[in-house]
Amino acid sequence: MILEKASLAKNLCDSYGAKLIINDYPEVARDTGAFGVHLGLEDLPIQTARQMGGNMIIGGTANTLQDVLQRVQEGADYVGLGPYRFTNTKQNLSPVLGADGYRAILETIHQMNISIPVIAIGGITDEDITGLLSAGVHGVAMSAAITHSPDRKQFVTQLYKTLC
Repeated sequence: MILEKASLAKNLCDSYGAKLIINDYPEVARDTGAFGVHLGLEDLPIQTARQMGGNMIIGGTANTLQDVLQRVQEGADYVGLGPYRFTNTKQNLSPVLGADGYRAILETIHQMNISIPVIAIGGITDEDITGLLSAGVHGVAMSAAITHSPDRKQFVTQLYKTLC
């Protein structure tokens, strides 16, 4: 079931020139030819996912500076840092970071000369993007803001203009 849905998502992404990153399932990401896989702190270790083969990027979730440092040490290609604010999209939510939490973590990794793309996750809205980019994130991951938008196409078009 998951492989079938992921294959459909991969075909859809391909038709729009988008990159598919599968959450939590490295085997599915590999088997569908996805661009990458994202692993939570309790998921399969990044090193194990790398050994599965494929040329996919591997990202890892982080909620604290220590988590970011762990993900860097594990060899993650990017870090999904969050949550920014409360979200219903995920169960067992880690502590909310907010703007101050992001700023503190991003400043510290910059001072430590750590260079890893950081993607803001968790409750992100379009109003948050400019401030998050100014704080030093490389991008944002959004789901609820898009799916709850009354005009998804217009919303995503505007997001694209803001981010690119």
